[in-house]
Amino acid sequence: MRFKLLTRLTFVTVLSVAVTLTSCKKNLTPQGQLTTASVYKDFNNYKSVLAKLYTAFALSGQQGPAGNPDVAGIDEGFSNYLRELFNMEELTTDEAHIVWNDGTVHNLHDMTWNSQNEFIRAMYDRIFYEISLDNEFIRQTSDAKLAENGITGQNATTAKQYRAEARFLRALAYYHAIDLFGSVPFVTEDDNVGVFFPKQKSRKDLFAYVESELKAIDGDLGAPRFEYGRADKAAAWTLLAKLYLNAEVYTGTARYADAATYADKVINSNAYSLEPHFKNLFLADNNNSKEIIFPIESDGIHTQGYGGMTYLIHASVGGNMNPAAFGINGGWAGLRTTKQYVALFNDISGNTDKRAMFFTDGQKLDIDDEYTFTDGYAIQKFRNVTSAGVAGTDNTGNFPDTDFPMFRLADVYLIYAEAAIRGGGDLAKALLYVNKVRTRAYDGSVVGNLASTNDLSLNFILDERGRELLFECQRRTDLIRFGKFTGDSYVWQWKGGVKNGTGVSDNLKLMPIPSTDIINNPTLVQNPGYK
Repeated sequence: MRFKLLTRLTFVTVLSVAVTLTSCKKNLTPQGQLTTASVYKDFNNYKSVLAKLYTAFALSGQQGPAGNPDVAGIDEGFSNYLRELFNMEELTTDEAHIVWNDGTVHNLHDMTWNSQNEFIRAMYDRIFYEISLDNEFIRQTSDAKLAENGITGQNATTAKQYRAEARFLRALAYYHAIDLFGSVPFVTEDDNVGVFFPKQKSRKDLFAYVESELKAIDGDLGAPRFEYGRADKAAAWTLLAKLYLNAEVYTGTARYADAATYADKVINSNAYSLEPHFKNLFLADNNNSKEIIFPIESDGIHTQGYGGMTYLIHASVGGNMNPAAFGINGGWAGLRTTKQYVALFNDISGNTDKRAMFFTDGQKLDIDDEYTFTDGYAIQKFRNVTSAGVAGTDNTGNFPDTDFPMFRLADVYLIYAEAAIRGGGDLAKALLYVNKVRTRAYDGSVVGNLASTNDLSLNFILDERGRELLFECQRRTDLIRFGKFTGDSYVWQWKGGVKNGTGVSDNLKLMPIPSTDIINNPTLVQNPGYK
């Protein structure tokens, strides 16, 4: 059964009394009649407040689908956390190119962004909005606060688990901040609510903080797969594995053995298993899958908005594609891929890799014109139909039920394999894990399997991650880790704003701190290479 994170935004507004973002001009004012004090006196409210922390990744306002945004200054649909994470991780790479010319969105794929890019700002603001919500919940659920509010016995124990989940969500947001921006302002529940200038913490120190938080909450989180949609021990282990896999980028010190250790903890929990049919991971009933470790949930009735999965599904459909086959009322003709991504499947000879989910009818392989949807192959991965072919619950066809798989088991298998290739794990085990993923890609056939550990290489793993994890907000991070994101060792169409691609500056490995925050918070230092 799904953990339905949002049926009514009854208690959302109480959090705004203590939300402080990273600069003095971003304090939010209370809305509604409830107060923080009254809400936390009644334990029946706690899960509803916790729901807001989760749904802040999926929704961008107080009412949905639009009309009362959490963060002002940008279109509510544009400012959605998942939508902007996708834009940062995918539009900046070979996996996704967008037709639209909304604001500065094209600068993302062309890799010509600067500190005034409103989509980068939206991602930054979303991260710190999430952190602020989490901080307040964590602040109000300390042992002292629980005792003060008369929360005792089993309710206090449950509240402690909720608090651990909030700390996980905050760690996830800080992980995205580390990955995208490096050194950022640092705020926790220990900071006083009000106007102040948060100081930056170094990327290395933020890494250590996230690591310590994820380890500290291990005893309080639920067992692996205890309830779909909620953060459990395996979610924390997966995030640690990802953190360690990228440790050399983030801190200068490799931690591949640790990445393998935590990937193995997830695998050895035996709580998760590969979805037999790859396509089912991306359909409207993917909540039934035993592969998804941590989702961003969507519900066509209760989580209505123009970001998240609404964006990923509608924006991928256009040209000769039939919207009804995707369970929607129409395509937005926005997203397609480059020929360099398509080429990742060139090593498959005469066999069908089920992950090659290209729509080619009426589509050109080359993107000659950045603003023409039929230039470039379309991707038909995410759909708002169930595995039985039934459309989602929203009869209008606007808003999907399909969840986004933020963490899933196949990714964990590939994390272990990469860590092993880099010297942190067992190559025989890595081969076993890779071949599990490959066997699923060929519908249970071993025709695509690697023959021996000699076939394992870093180039293979990068390409395999590209084949397995398309549009799942991984590619930018992967390309940076493999030294392929900047420079000219790997180029794709329109990288650097040139049709055939060109090398770009290494400073683009970090996004700029938005100019708005640099202006508002005089203690901040901009990332190198940005004005």
